[in-house]
Amino acid sequence: MIPEILSEAKTKMAKAVDAAKEDFAAVRTGRANPSLFSGLLVEYYGTPTPLQQLASFQNPEARTLLITPYDRSALNDIEKALRNSDVGANPANDGNVIRVVMPELTEERRKEYVKIVGHKAEEARVSVRNIRRHAKDQVEKLVKDGEIGEDEGKRAEKDLDGSTRKHIEQIDELLKNKEAELLQV
Repeated sequence: MIPEILSEAKTKMAKAVDAAKEDFAAVRTGRANPSLFSGLLVEYYGTPTPLQQLASFQNPEARTLLITPYDRSALNDIEKALRNSDVGANPANDGNVIRVVMPELTEERRKEYVKIVGHKAEEARVSVRNIRRHAKDQVEKLVKDGEIGEDEGKRAEKDLDGSTRKHIEQIDELLKNKEAELLQV
């Protein structure tokens, strides 16, 4: 019973770390990166469709991204979605591909992004702590119901605390790396 609870908690904590990693990737750094557009939906034949399903991406330069649609008829829809997105890019359509040049970030905007990333990291930490609390409650219920002994419950909690600490440290490391990337000029 305890191994299942701990295993489930560790799996959920790892997913929280992965979600934080994806959130961090969506914050732009001045470099062109296809993950910037991971949440962008394009109106394609009346249906909101993820951009990754409609086009391929190439990164010829650090701040330039070439987006080549699989279906040329979607070119204008993709350009419109990029223009309306909050990424801050100005797409240029040449009839075959869309060229997106990312503008340089100002110092003020970089600091704003650091705050956003810090907030996302805190959300991930809270998520990990909530997973820990839920698993701890399950273990305490087993101890209370007499299904396991108190020593076994304490060992499980200690193991759970170690996993929590490990996953929070991973989030902190991701945060530190992203902050350094954002503040790099």
